[in-house]
Amino acid sequence: MGVLSRLLRSGVREREHRRGAVHAAKALTPALRWLAAAGLTLGLIAGAGASAPLGRPDPASEVRTALPEARLGGATRFTVWGFDVYDAVLWTAPGFRPAQWADRPFALELRYLRNFDGDAIAERSLEEMRRAAPMTDDQRSQWLAAMKAVFPNVKKGDRLTGVYAPGVGARFFHNGTASGTVSDAQFAQRFFAIWLGPRTSEPAMRDALLGPSTP
Repeated sequence: MGVLSRLLRSGVREREHRRGAVHAAKALTPALRWLAAAGLTLGLIAGAGASAPLGRPDPASEVRTALPEARLGGATRFTVWGFDVYDAVLWTAPGFRPAQWADRPFALELRYLRNFDGDAIAERSLEEMRRAAPMTDDQRSQWLAAMKAVFPNVKKGDRLTGVYAPGVGARFFHNGTASGTVSDAQFAQRFFAIWLGPRTSEPAMRDALLGPSTP
């Protein structure tokens, strides 16, 4: 099924569905299908997805608590076929280097512009993690269960924030309230690599968050 039908299943209201957009969306990559279903990633396909710069945002309360000296790494709005999906903001700690992004703490904040189902976010995240690198059956089942536990359903205007702790794991927040922790360093790196890793399927978002010169 195409991207917009996945969007509908994830909580976008039926009245937003348009027949022509569905037919066009059938050609989208798995990463964009995941993005549309989950609202968590990226994507730049000619005529399909685009990102646009944002004004300078302020760090949310959970970001200020986790990273007292938070610095803006990058910010962008992502759209698919004219549908605004979310605003993404990367907050970094002093000493952060884009080429070694996994070595220092950071926070990735997603400000949703549509409604999405939490289980769909988890499933699409796992799909993108598997696309980038192999994983064992145990990892697949454990990581999917962990993500389903921490990702709530979201609606337009909601904020999900992931805080990365290198060598430790990740904490997640929904509108500033803790939604859960995944104490698995490998999971955390693989998850945030969806956006920041060199094998991301959608480098345009990575460039917007880390800078276009990042190897």
